[in-house]
Amino acid sequence: MSSRPPSPPPRLSGYEYEQLLGSGGFADVFLYRQFRPQRRVAIKVLLSNVLDESVRRQFDAEANVMAQMSTHPSIVTIHQAEVSDDNRPYIVMEYCPRPNYGVRFRKERITVAEALRVGVQIAGAVETAHRAGILHRDIKPANILVTDYNRPALTDFGISIATGQGDDVEDSQGMSIPWSPPEFFADPPRADVRSDVFSLAATVYSLLAGQTPFERRGQRNTASDLIHRISSEPLVPLNRPDVPAELNRVLSIAMAKEQSGRYDTALAFGRGLQQVELALSLPVTQMDVLDERGTGAAHSAEDDDLDMHTRIRKVATVDPDTGSTTGPGTRRRLDPYAGVAPAFGSPSAPGGGTGPSAPEDDASEATMLRPAGARLPAASAASPLPAPGTETADEQTASTPVWPFVTLAAVLVILLGVGATLGVRYFLIPEPTPVATSEINVATQKGVALEPPTDLDIAVIAPEEGTGQPGRARISWEPPAGVTQDEHYIVQWKDMPANYEQYGVQHEVHGDNSIVVQIPPRLPERCIEVTTVNPNGGASVAAEECL
Repeated sequence: MSSRPPSPPPRLSGYEYEQLLGSGGFADVFLYRQFRPQRRVAIKVLLSNVLDESVRRQFDAEANVMAQMSTHPSIVTIHQAEVSDDNRPYIVMEYCPRPNYGVRFRKERITVAEALRVGVQIAGAVETAHRAGILHRDIKPANILVTDYNRPALTDFGISIATGQGDDVEDSQGMSIPWSPPEFFADPPRADVRSDVFSLAATVYSLLAGQTPFERRGQRNTASDLIHRISSEPLVPLNRPDVPAELNRVLSIAMAKEQSGRYDTALAFGRGLQQVELALSLPVTQMDVLDERGTGAAHSAEDDDLDMHTRIRKVATVDPDTGSTTGPGTRRRLDPYAGVAPAFGSPSAPGGGTGPSAPEDDASEATMLRPAGARLPAASAASPLPAPGTETADEQTASTPVWPFVTLAAVLVILLGVGATLGVRYFLIPEPTPVATSEINVATQKGVALEPPTDLDIAVIAPEEGTGQPGRARISWEPPAGVTQDEHYIVQWKDMPANYEQYGVQHEVHGDNSIVVQIPPRLPERCIEVTTVNPNGGASVAAEECL
């Protein structure tokens, strides 16, 4: 929330104001109820005293960008953009009632599974924006809202720019320092798609750490301190016991100081998080990427081959195993980030060399699956064709089936095993001694009858109050002759009337000969019973004493 007082909500035709949701540097967000269709919406309203024309153009650009992106399931939906009667531009947006992650990560412990899920889904939203030519530049927990369906949704494209303008950033105004990459504070500032990757990774880190990545507990955390640490100090690994080393590696790559050391795309970062989900045996989160590129767009080897042959808007669902969007012709690459963070299960790579390496040859790609009856490919020139009328080695092998011999050998092994087992049991193992048994369903004697307790006494230790509240009494007795440590006692008030069931419950007493109980209030006669009981269910007659 901003420190300034919020502006008055504008009167908007077709909407009824309900409450303030939040305030920023140049705008307030209010909750309204829309009349037709009936629903609750969040409306972002520019302040009336903002006279800077560039801010107004930026506000309009945000509405256009979010409208273009809002079909994505992890980007907040835009319904309308207009100007109010008092000349204040406003944007009508989807209302996300659940607490955003800026509120949650400071107050609660977010699980690794949830942080990974949010990271993968928002990575798909960021990749979609990048493919549409938009840099967000302000990814942080507070800008990830939560919909009614518990799905994260990215919002606030207020300072977004075109991807081609990354080297022409005027300043860092409006950016959130704790999640910003080092290049935002350079002279001059720079930004590209890898800057958004850094901010998204810093957001995932914050969800798990409960604080921003370069915040230090017990130390000064001013803006200048954070900028210095972001620019020069290494990222401290998460020390939660449920955070695996693989996740720390993914975050360290995504938050490398140099842009060249990070994942090249938000898609690659999302795939890294999916690989962590696989390593933890978690369900792999689907990453949706809306690809609007036409035939003129550049394509890498990891792109779906169908992209080069279609202009249809399509959602590419990312396969975490192949490391690319779904489609043929993909190849696995050597780890391009070994110089940033060593791969697990292999020696650390030498420093430097953060660019992608040449694809490795995968033996599995040489295996081709063909349907039954399909013709084999023609023989190569190095393999001479057999003479007409002669059998090849493969044909001679095929003419003599092997399965009858395998079946016969298996049967013989089974027969020999069964025969050997029976022989050993008959000749070598002596007959076991019969185990003594007892008859069932035959009544047994319970032994000597138990004696009741003696010298039963009731001592009132807290008398009843005038309000009818129950008093308390100590019930004591002497153990009967011959009692052992196996016996115990049952204590209860006798013949309790209706609505006095709580006083008629049985109290078991083990290893003692007294107990304090509540006195049933307002009864003319109150008698206590104490019975001796043994583990077999036998019981003595009850000893009785009355107040």
